[in-house]
Amino acid sequence: MKEELQELYTYRELLYMMMYRDIKVRYKQSVIGFLWAILMPTLIVLAGVVVRFGFAVTSGKHLETAEIASVAVKSVPWAFLVSSIRFSCNSLTGNVGLVTKIYFPKEIFPLGAILANFFDLCVASVALAVLLFVLRIGWSLELLWIPLLLLVLVLLATGIGMLVSAASLFFRDVKYIVDVGLTFGIFFTPVFYDVGMFGDKGKWLLLNPAAPILEGFTTCITRHQGPDFYWLAYSFAFAIATVLGGYVFFKHLEPAFAESI
Repeated sequence: MKEELQELYTYRELLYMMMYRDIKVRYKQSVIGFLWAILMPTLIVLAGVVVRFGFAVTSGKHLETAEIASVAVKSVPWAFLVSSIRFSCNSLTGNVGLVTKIYFPKEIFPLGAILANFFDLCVASVALAVLLFVLRIGWSLELLWIPLLLLVLVLLATGIGMLVSAASLFFRDVKYIVDVGLTFGIFFTPVFYDVGMFGDKGKWLLLNPAAPILEGFTTCITRHQGPDFYWLAYSFAFAIATVLGGYVFFKHLEPAFAESI
């Protein structure tokens, strides 16, 4: 694996070019330009606010500002995770000519897709910061946890992206399974709701490796508390295992990529 990583480092400029190409193609001849980066998180926030409003009405309470902020904070990283997996899944099948005719580490395709979506995450985060300012959500030292949470999130997206990108070459229905899973995955992930709303039974929701990460974001940003260390460690371990497993799986299948397209 050390040699493969050294080779990937050698082709790092190509990785940056792939990322830049994906960003440029996505926004080329676009009417609203970089606003596309905040469109999906905005739609998720609006849907989450409707769900939270329904919860508030049924419980006889008012929808509080902190609840809106919680949904907004989770929507941005969730949108990144969903987009990263979806674009990674199609990264190899969408570049048939390059995969079959030119030699270079093919993991550059899913990695480039993930980096392009990380750029979108940065753009959306600026809009999120403005929204939090409007909602009068203060700042605290707990924000220093954010880089670690982002690292775990990116590792999780990378591991899953490597797995689905390679699998989609051999089983073309993988992309449909991924689309269905991502569409309904939001209902099994605490984006529209908080784990604490379910009491002690809500702990089961944290078995979803994305859940402790999203809960960590809202805990640090809106509640000014540190994330649950043990559940974050669980997500980190799961992400590392997924990255290693996904990379080994990807490199094992790579010699057969050209024959399968």
